[in-house]
Amino acid sequence: MPEPIYQRVIAEVKVAMKARNKPRLGALRLMMADFKRIEVDERIELDEERVLVILDKMIKQRKDSFKQFQDAGREDLANQEALEIAVIVEFLPDQFSDDEISGLVKAAIAETSAASMQDMGKVMAVVKPQVQGKADMGVVSGLVKAHLS
Repeated sequence: MPEPIYQRVIAEVKVAMKARNKPRLGALRLMMADFKRIEVDERIELDEERVLVILDKMIKQRKDSFKQFQDAGREDLANQEALEIAVIVEFLPDQFSDDEISGLVKAAIAETSAASMQDMGKVMAVVKPQVQGKADMGVVSGLVKAHLS
């Protein structure tokens, strides 16, 4: 079984510190801060599934910020967001292809007997745990909409 993401992040922090790689270290520390914040706030120990949810959220936030910084002409800040995205993506499992996602969506639609857009929530509830951290939820949502309309 592969090493848990949380443990890999801790190990990479040490490597980045020894290499004096400040940009990478900063991104790794942001990840650790989010992990610790949730552990303290919710008084839980993070499992692999929850770590994937956190990383997905971090990537989504950075993609939004990246777009806003580019629109505002702040390439320096956009580049920082891009670097953070690249570091976070390293810790995600292999991503599903569009065909794999489409297959999961079709199976979920059949499983839930979804017939219209009103059933999208049911379908997403089945698909989301299967693709968490392995696919962009925006893409998944788009495929569900396409199949239901």
